[in-house]
Order: sequence, then C-alpha cells, then structure tokens
Amino acid sequence: MQMNQIRYFLALCEERNFTRAAKRCGVSQPSLTNAIKRLEQILGGPLFHRDPRNIEPTKLARTIKPYLEQISKSVDKAKRKAENSRQHPENLSHFSGGP
Repeated sequence: MQMNQIRYFLALCEERNFTRAAKRCGVSQPSLTNAIKRLEQILGGPLFHRDPRNIEPTKLARTIKPYLEQISKSVDKAKRKAENSRQHPENLSHFSGGP
C-alpha cells in the first residue's frame, strides 16, 4: 500500500466523485482510478459502489477508512516534525547511543 493510494482513497470518500477527487489530489482521473483499483486488489475487494451518477463507499471502505485516516494524520505529523527540526535544529534532542 502506498501513501498516494491512501490520499486518493480518502479524497474519493469525501468527494464521492473521481474527477473532483483527482483534481483535489492534483492527478489525472485515470491515475486516481488506477491507484484505487490497485488498492482494491491489495485489500481484496471493491472499495466503492460505482454507477454513472453516484459513488458510495462499500462496507470494506467504511471499515478501513478510520485506519487510513490515522495513517494519513501520522504521516502529516511526521512531516511537520521533520520540517520543524530542519528549521530549528537547536530544538533537537541529542542522545548518545542507540535508538
């Protein structure tokens, strides 16, 4: 599972439209669609019920969404911490030894 797949999945859950979700993520609609298909393969089932006018998350999507939201939040927090460390290296704790 890749981070972009998680971002696309979460955007699609909110937008309920492939074109709008792709625009929000800054990718083409076919790229988003392909990433969602790969994620469905990884997770072993469809994530969205699709018809010409509507997209609805499946039970599988609703089940995994909170976990993927937490992953996304954790990654965002790690990025913010890393940026803060780069901007303010004096705030880094210095430890000797292992992790």
